Order: sequence, then structure tokens, then C-alpha cells
Amino acid sequence: MADDGHPSPPESGDADVEDVGAERGPRLLEERAHRLRKLDALRAAGVDPYPVTFDRDHTLAEVRNEFGHLEAGAETDAVVRVAGRVMLKRGHGKLSFATIRDHSGELQLFVSGDLLGADAYRRFGDLDRGDWVGVEGTVMVTKKGELSVKASEITLLAKALLPLPDKWKGLSDVDTRFRQRYVDLIVNEDSRRVLEVRSAVVAAIRRFLAAHGFVEVETPGLHGIVGGATARPFVTHHNALDQDLYMRIALELHLKRLVVAGLDRVFEIGRVYRNEGIDTRHNPEFTMLEAYQAFADYRDMMTLTEQLVSEAVRSALGTTVVIVRGEEIDLAPPWPRVAVADLIERELGVELRPSMPVEDARRVLDDLGIEYEDWWGSGKLTDVVYDQRVQDKVLEPTIVLDYPREVSPLARPHREDPTLVERFELIVDGRELANAFSELNDPVDQLYRFEAEARARAHGDLEAGDVDYDYIRALEYGMPPTGGVGIGIDRLVMLIAGVTSIREVILFPTLRPEPFDPADFRFET
Repeated sequence: MADDGHPSPPESGDADVEDVGAERGPRLLEERAHRLRKLDALRAAGVDPYPVTFDRDHTLAEVRNEFGHLEAGAETDAVVRVAGRVMLKRGHGKLSFATIRDHSGELQLFVSGDLLGADAYRRFGDLDRGDWVGVEGTVMVTKKGELSVKASEITLLAKALLPLPDKWKGLSDVDTRFRQRYVDLIVNEDSRRVLEVRSAVVAAIRRFLAAHGFVEVETPGLHGIVGGATARPFVTHHNALDQDLYMRIALELHLKRLVVAGLDRVFEIGRVYRNEGIDTRHNPEFTMLEAYQAFADYRDMMTLTEQLVSEAVRSALGTTVVIVRGEEIDLAPPWPRVAVADLIERELGVELRPSMPVEDARRVLDDLGIEYEDWWGSGKLTDVVYDQRVQDKVLEPTIVLDYPREVSPLARPHREDPTLVERFELIVDGRELANAFSELNDPVDQLYRFEAEARARAHGDLEAGDVDYDYIRALEYGMPPTGGVGIGIDRLVMLIAGVTSIREVILFPTLRPEPFDPADFRFET
């Protein structure tokens, strides 16, 4: 906003573009041609519209922090050099105002033709919204109390050839927002807020784990076999080896190899890839945290997860309270803990356990109208009922524990019930945010589980894994008792930021290909 307190009127030469879409329509192309003519004129006048550097000595936030205490009408001799994108521009004869923005915030420019000089003031008048400028000047506060830089020199740093979306209507088309995230982040404050939340969450997780003795590592993104999770992989081909490889669906098996190697506490934050559908909670590539701690079990991981998640939300928001479905939900520990079978009975009023005869379990699914395969056991049937009818009813943070052994090939058998495993998931708002085990470290049992997975794959389960013989060999060297946890970073950020689509928290989500017309990108004016 300019200093007079009134909204700026449309600027001459600025296209009235509500949404900058995939199709470069006539009005947008006309504005682009107009700016290209300005570009040619600048070069003809000896002005480089894309200089190699600018010696900035303050961010805009640093100017505000250092001089924000000044009173209205104050003038200083303090000279600063700032840079930013022109977001608003308004002229009053020989006096103009502009608002520029950098990554840290916005600041007003006070531009006087008498101080700047006629030629430089004319060039300032030719600037468009979206242009990047570097400014040298003194810090002042206008009579109306707006902290400003009184410009003595303005340097064009990058000429924008396309106009920003209309400054009052913004960028509202959802598809365009995700395709052109570079525009979305310029004009949508909430998109920048979500980005800041994500950055704060990831930074807090790294700080927390480092403070608890965990070592961060990187493991391969290309795997020779499928493993570590239940998901359909992407397949690629390595030409030199003449071998098909799989983009990793999980981080788990390589991290546990490092526990075998003696790294007692290890973690990775990395991209994983799953060849599955796209919806509000799923994107083919997403970010996982996986952490493993020797001499721990799944109850230790419950405590670790409670502390880590609460610290992440507190670092991002300054509180542990988030808004879910219009209600305040406190993520501060401790969280309630309930077994899968007990949750099914509580929500559906039926008894269904992996330990019951399969015929009895099938009758429960028949009564509920849930389809199943003939080769599924009671554990798989229990898991299907929980997944389809129960999980989405869990609103507040809840640790759901003791999953069926049949659907948990990497978890340790439960110490009290061999049909279960020592596994839990953190559920909030019906979403799985974390998955954790007492890790299976018996190579004989692990090989049996892998072979069961392979049989499921042979039955047509494209999400089942392969037998990882190298991992079995690693276990044969001995892995100490270990607890492990995986947390979906994107879903955690969704919860903390209060957004309902995973596309909001992934800067460049997967989308259908966008058609381009090369003719629209010619630079002749």
C-alpha cells in the first residue's frame, strides 16, 4: 500500500490478468510484447536489464528490525542497500511510492524525482510490477508513519516479461497455483506461510534428533528389489548394468543395515516414490522421516514420537494446539493408546481379532458388507476392517497399536500374542502420521516373512515386496533389539499448517503434463 493509505489504481502497461494460466491468451501475450519492447529499449540505451550482481547489505526485515522504532516524520542519514520485487507502484507527479518484497517481507520506497534525477525517475516510471530492483537510499519514516527507503539510486536487476496476477483478485485457479508455484508464492501469502511451516517442522525434527544422539545419513534412492513397505514401485532401467531398478518406496532396510553396522541411533529425511493414485493425501513422491534406535522397542518409539511431533508443532506455531475439522486439538503428550482389535470393537461393536478362526473372521466381514480374497487370513481381514471402517473415525492424536502379524512383515512378534506384532501407528484426523515397530531382528523369521510377501506377490498383490537376501545376510551378522519409526513429513505439515490437500505442502506436486505452444515463447517484438 502506498503512503497515502489508499489502494493503488491499475498501472499503465499492466495487463489485467486475474489468473496466469497454462494458455497464454491474447491479453497476456500483448502485455508480454509490450514488456519486450521495453527490454529492447533498455538495451539500446546501454542499460543491462539482467546485471550479474547487486551488493545488498540489508534484507527488508533487517531494515524493519533496525529502524522500526523511528517515529512518523523521522529522517536519518543511515544509507542502506536493499533489493526486492516491485509489488506495487504509485506516482504523484515528481513523487512516487513503490512496495518491494524479498524473502523476508515488504518495504516501501519513497522515490523523489528531484533526488533521483529526471532520467532515473523516468526509468523508475517504466518499471512494471514483478520487476526486480536494487535500491540505495536513506532510511526515513513518512508523515503517515510508513517506514521507507528514500531512493537515491535504483538499479533494474531483472526485467519481468510476464505480468503478475491481478493484485486485488490474486491467483485463485488451483491447477495454476500448483503448476506455477513460482507465481503462487509471489502473490499468495498463505502459500508462503505453509512453506515457512514446513521449513520450521523439518528444522525442528533435525534439531530434536541430533540432540538425542541420532546421526543423519543418506541411503540409496535406486534399489535392486522392492522392500521396506507395502506399495507399488516405479521401475526404471540402468543402461550400463542392463538392469531394472526400483525407485525406493521406503528408507527402512538400508537404515537397519546401518544399525547392524553399529550406528545405534540413525535417521534419514528423504524422498520416497510410490506408483499409486493421486488424491488429497497421496502424491507419487513424498518425504519420509525414518529413525532407528538400538536397545529400544515400540514403546520407546511411542515416547520418542510424542516428543518429536509436539516439538515440531511447537516450533512451527508456538503452541501444540492445531485446528482439525473446526476443533482445537492439542498434540501435547501423552496421547491415548488403544489396540487395533479394541478400537474395532469400540467403533463397530464387533469382535474381530487375528487370533480367531478365519471362518469367524470372514463372517464378520460378510455382515459388514466388506469384500475379501479367499487366501486372506484373519490378520489381513482384521486389518481391512480397521482400514475401511475405523481409522477415519479417529480425530484426536491416538497411538493405535498391536497390528496383525500377517500385514506387518518387518515388525517383531508381540511378546504376548504371536498373531500380533509390536507395531503402532499415530492417527490424527483419520490420517496415519507415523508407523513404528519393535523391529524384527530374527533372520530366520524375517526370511519366512519375506517369502510370504513373495507368495502374495505371486497371487497378484503388486504392492507386496520381494525377498531381500542381502538384508537377511545383514541380519545374520546380528542386529541388536531395535525400535524404529517412520513419519510422513507431508501429512504432518498438512496437520500443523491446517491444510487439507497434500499438494499445498509439496512445492511442486505431480500433475498431468501441460501442453505448450512454442510460438508463444518467441522473443521477437
